[in-house]
Order: sequence, then C-alpha cells, then structure tokens
Amino acid sequence: MKRAAALSALVCVLVVTAAAPAAPGGGGRGHADRARSTLLDSVPRKGVLRVCTTGDYRPFTHREAGGGHRGIDIDMARDLAKSLDAEPRFVPTTWKEIVDDVADRRCDIAVGGVSVTLARARTVYFSEPTREDGKTPIARCADKDAYRTLEQIDRPGTRVVVNPGGTNEQFARAHIKRATITVHPDNTTIFQEIVEGRADVMMTDASETRYQAKLHPELCAIHPDEPFTFAEKAYALPRGDEPFKEYVDQFVHLATHDGTYAAYEARWMRSG
Repeated sequence: MKRAAALSALVCVLVVTAAAPAAPGGGGRGHADRARSTLLDSVPRKGVLRVCTTGDYRPFTHREAGGGHRGIDIDMARDLAKSLDAEPRFVPTTWKEIVDDVADRRCDIAVGGVSVTLARARTVYFSEPTREDGKTPIARCADKDAYRTLEQIDRPGTRVVVNPGGTNEQFARAHIKRATITVHPDNTTIFQEIVEGRADVMMTDASETRYQAKLHPELCAIHPDEPFTFAEKAYALPRGDEPFKEYVDQFVHLATHDGTYAAYEARWMRSG
C-alpha cells in the first residue's frame, strides 16, 4: 500500500510540473541565445554583411582597379545585405582560402561563382544553388576541333593552363596525365595566355567560357551546353547557423525564380 501511495504521489507531482507555466524568461532566454548566435540577427544589428569574394572571376565577381566590386553575385550580395538592413563589406580572399575564411568567420558569406563540392561541403554550408554549370574547354577558335575531348586534350605537347587553388586546377590534375599543366597565378589575365599562344587550352566552368569568348573573339567556348561534368554554383555559409542558411536559401530561391538573377546575368552578358 505504501508503494502504491508513493507512486500515486509521484504521478501527481509529474502532472503538476508538466502543467505548470514556464518560469518567466525561461523560454525567452533560449530564444535570445539562438538570436545572439545567428547572423540573421547579428547582421541587421551591426548593419554590415561581410562578403568574401575573390574578385577575379567575371561575370560573377570582379574587383576593379579602384577597389570597387562588380558582377552578378556582387549585385546579389548587395540585394541580400539590403534585405537585412545592412551594407555589404567585401572581404578579399583567394580560391585556396575562401572556404576556410567562411569557416573561421572572417566573413558571413562567400560569393562569386563558388562551385559546390563535397569536399567544401564538409567545411561550410551551401545555399540553394544559383545556377548549374560544369567544366568545359576554351581554346583559340582556330584550334577548337582539336580539344573537344579529354583524350584530345591529354596529349604530349598540349599546354593546359589553370588558375591555382580552385576546382579548375583540381579537375585538370585529376584528368591530365600526359599534357603539360601550367599554373597562371592571375585569373583575370589567364585567358590572354591562350590568345597570345603561350597556352593552348583551359578547362573551366561553361558560364565562364561563354563570357570570356564574348570578351575575346579569338577564343571559342567548346561545347558549353555539354560540359564534361555537372556542377552547381551557390553561396558558402558558416556551418551550424541554420536560421541564416534558411534565410539565404529563401533569398536565392526568390531571386532565381522572379527574374532578378536572370536580369543580372543578362546585363553582364550584354555589357561585360
């Protein structure tokens, strides 16, 4: 009987505890902790969105001689900052360091033609994709039929040029074994190496080959509609910040479906 009475008393205590209202500020404190830990609240509070970008990958990001930034993803970053009642502060980075800069919170987001890879996804979150892409060759138009396949490219005597630290170099080193790979440190002048005959071919994202062929009539994008690989571009975000990721995902989803992103892309393809 004593045991039954004790159990009955315990049940009553549990029922009363479950039904009791939360202590004042209890639930609010948890919400405040989450608010302090998310960029969704700290960016508007500070009025600044720190944007890592390489500035060397037109049409997505381009750092001008005077220090200003232009490009499709630069326009998108400005819109994102405005939506958060903030101003963008562009933080210079490199393709080798861009993921670590986001992970180490030296910036709040990285933009500028960033390709989604599983290796990068182990370190940062990626937003909803902005566009599909893939690696494809670009060469002098006079030579375009000589570099249509990886087998044609990977021959002794072929000079493949790459920019350092990103997916272009990774792709070339994974597939080129007999041709010569040359690393050109400046991605803004790398295509001039092909124009002037110091290199034969580069393999980069189809979107970039189309754009560079527009800038350099001597160069032809080779089968950009049928690239060697499938890839997507997106924005890199700090791991663990779920509210901020959800917000950026929604921002990208709207911009890629209401014509905003397409309008920025079309403007860049017209004006360069």
